[in-house]
Amino acid sequence: MLDPAQIVAAPAPGRACGACTLCCKVYDVPAVESLAGQWCRHTRAGQGCRIHATRPDHCRNFHCLWMTESWLGPEWKPDRAKMVLGLDPVTRNMNVQVDPGQANAWRREPYYGQLKRWAAASIPKGRTVLVHVNKSTTVVLPDRDVALGVLGPEDRIVSRPRMTPQGPTLDIETVRAA
Repeated sequence: MLDPAQIVAAPAPGRACGACTLCCKVYDVPAVESLAGQWCRHTRAGQGCRIHATRPDHCRNFHCLWMTESWLGPEWKPDRAKMVLGLDPVTRNMNVQVDPGQANAWRREPYYGQLKRWAAASIPKGRTVLVHVNKSTTVVLPDRDVALGVLGPEDRIVSRPRMTPQGPTLDIETVRAA
């Protein structure tokens, strides 16, 4: 099984975290006992990580999509957008980790319109756009958003393609893995 913590993505030319540390708030990092939705205790606001030289591999190997994809404009830098974009290395689903202090940031423009366009482009590829605020998940679809709530480790998102007069969409449900 592919271990996402072992994937090392390189930053795009000219991209740097700078003062952005939002990934230090929106992800669980068990190695440093950091919980999603709370600032990691090693983060210095606007400055970075106090244990940068010895940070765990999970942190060392992570770069958000804004860092690795030069086609994403400056509005998508996490400290500006208030969300961190990532691609699941196995499913290739887009994960949008939203700052819980700005829980509706993903619904603002230009972000919401772009998430809808990415959702439409993802359907033919069998992928989805997932928005996470703390532990609560919403699937963004071209025609609607489907709030799934808190998913457990045994829960799986199942999608079934369906054609509508407006184009393709998905029917979404959660099932518990056996």
